Amino acid sequence: MIKIENIKPLFKTEYYENLREMLMVSAKKWPDKDAFIVKHRTPHSKDVTYEHISYSEFTDRINYLGTAMVRRGWFGKRVAIIGKNCCQWMESYFSVVCGLGVVVPLDKGLPYEEFESSLARSHSDILIFNPAHKDMVAQLIESGKTNVQHFICTETLDGFNSVADLREEGKNSLAEGFTDYLNLSIDADAMSIILFTSGTTSMSKAVMLSHRNITSNIVALLQIEEVHDDDVNMAFLPYHHTLGSTGQLAMLAAGITTTFCDGLKYLQANLVEYQVSVFLCVPLLIEALHKRIMANVKKQGMEKKVKFGIKLSRFLLKFGIDIRRKLFKPILDQLGGKIRFVISGASAIDPEALNCFIDLGIMAVQGYGMTESAPVLTIENHIERKCGSIGRAIPGVELAIDEPDDNGVGEIIARGPNVMIGYYENPEETAKTLSGGWLHTGDLAYLDEEGYIFICGRKKNVIVLKNGKNVYPEEIELLIRNLPYVEENIVYGKPRHKNGDANDLALCAKIVYKPEYFLDNHSFDTEGGNNQTAIAQIETLIGKDIEKINSTLPVYKQLLSLTITDQPMIKTTTGKVKRFEETKIL
Repeated sequence: MIKIENIKPLFKTEYYENLREMLMVSAKKWPDKDAFIVKHRTPHSKDVTYEHISYSEFTDRINYLGTAMVRRGWFGKRVAIIGKNCCQWMESYFSVVCGLGVVVPLDKGLPYEEFESSLARSHSDILIFNPAHKDMVAQLIESGKTNVQHFICTETLDGFNSVADLREEGKNSLAEGFTDYLNLSIDADAMSIILFTSGTTSMSKAVMLSHRNITSNIVALLQIEEVHDDDVNMAFLPYHHTLGSTGQLAMLAAGITTTFCDGLKYLQANLVEYQVSVFLCVPLLIEALHKRIMANVKKQGMEKKVKFGIKLSRFLLKFGIDIRRKLFKPILDQLGGKIRFVISGASAIDPEALNCFIDLGIMAVQGYGMTESAPVLTIENHIERKCGSIGRAIPGVELAIDEPDDNGVGEIIARGPNVMIGYYENPEETAKTLSGGWLHTGDLAYLDEEGYIFICGRKKNVIVLKNGKNVYPEEIELLIRNLPYVEENIVYGKPRHKNGDANDLALCAKIVYKPEYFLDNHSFDTEGGNNQTAIAQIETLIGKDIEKINSTLPVYKQLLSLTITDQPMIKTTTGKVKRFEETKIL
C-alpha cells in the first residue's frame, strides 16, 4: 500500500456540525447579499426581470417551507426532488435535511421506469417536481405502485400545491407561533440523503449520506480553494449529481452568488449576462468552450498572434510578471470578462483544454471523487497542480494506492468523514465497497515522483492482453476525444478471431463523429448524390487520424479495428456511455 499526501490547507474556515448550522452562519455573515439571482421571462414577450434572493430571505424561505411540512405531519418522511436546477430545488433540499426527514435527489433525465423504481427503492413518501415532469407524475399517480402520497410542484401548476403555496402556509404558521420546525434536532451521522449512482455498468446503487459526510467535504474544499464572497457562480452541474449539490452548498458556505444557465447553447451569453467568475463543471464543458475559443481565434486569423502571446506570457510568468488577463482580454470578454476560476470533475479532461484556460489567465483545476465520498477525494489548487494529474488528497481524508503492480498502478482506496454510511438496503455491495475499513473506489492510479496522482482508468475496464500487458482504455479514449469531430468514443478488447482464443484480444474503438464538422470543413465527391460515398470518405479521414494516434503509441496499445458512426451511443442520464451495453452489440 502506498500512502498519498494531502494537499496543504491555505485558508481558515469554520467547522459546521450540520448543514443548518452552515446556512445560519452564512445568513448571519451576509444577510443582505444575493444568494441567488433568478431570471423571470414575461409570457409572450422578450422582456425579462431578475429576482434577487438574499441569504436572509433564502433562509426564511427554507424555514417557512419546512414549517409547512411539519405542520402537515410530514416529519420523518422521505422527500424526493426531481427537476432542473432552480432556487426552489435547493430550498426544498434544505427544508428536508434540516431535521425534517431524508431527501432523495433524482436525475431529471430518468426514463419513467427508473423514475418509478427509484421512488419505490427509496421508499419515498413525497415528491417535489418541476412542471416538465407533470406527465410522468400523472402516470405515477395512475400506477399506484409507489408509496408517494403527496405531490408538490416547484412552480404554479393546476391541480397541485406549489412550493410557494407551502412557503406561505409556513410563514403564517410561524407568525402564529408554531416553531416546531425551528427546534428540530439533527443527527449529523444519521442517513439524511439517498443519492443514486449513475449505473454505467449495472443497476444504480442508492448511496446513504449524512450531514457530516457533506459538511466535512465543504470544509475541506474551502480550506484549499481560493473563492471570494464577491464571486458569481453559475450552477451548471445538476443538483442531483453529488458534485453539483455539494459544490452548490460550498458556494453558499462561502457567501457566493449563484445564477442559472438558460441552456448549453446560451452558455456564452449567460457568462456575459451575469459576469460569472467561478463555476464547477464536467470536462466536456471546458473542452467545448476551448474548441469554441480556438475556432473563433482561427476564424479571426489570430492563431499566430495568440500563440506568440502565450509564449510571451509563459516566459514573463517565470519572473512573476502576469500579463495574461490584459493580453487576452478580447478572448476573456467573450466569456464575460470575469471568469477566473473553474473546477472540473467527474472524468479525465483534455490537458490541452485545461492549459488553454490557464494560459488565458483562468485558473482551471481538476478534482476527483465519487458519490460514495460525498464526493471529493482529491483536487488541485492554484499552488499545487500538475498537468494531467488529479492533485492530492483533500484535508482530513486518508488515501492510498492499494496493491500496486510493478509499475506502481493500483486501486485508490479512501477513508475519512466524507465516506458514505453504505448502500441503502444492499449489505452485500456495502461489504464489498467498504472492505477492511476503506472505501474501494474501483479506480486505478499511480503516483509520480512528486506525489501527484494520475488516474489510469476503471479497474473493471482494464483490457488484459494475451502478452500480459494492461491497457487502460480511458487513456486512448482521451487521445481520440481530442479530434475536433469526435462526439464520443470507447476503446474495448475483442477476440482477434471469431472462434479463436477468447483471451487473445485486439484493441478496437467505436467513434461517434459530428457530421456537421465534415460538411463545414471538407468537400466530398458524391457520385450521383450517393451519400454512402461521402460516408466512406469520412471513414477514410478518421482512419488516417487514428493511424497518426497509433504512431504515438507502443505497438500493444495500437488500435486494430474501428467502428465509425454518427449515431449516439447508449448512455446514462448524466451522459456517460454504458460501456458494457455498447460492447455487447459490437
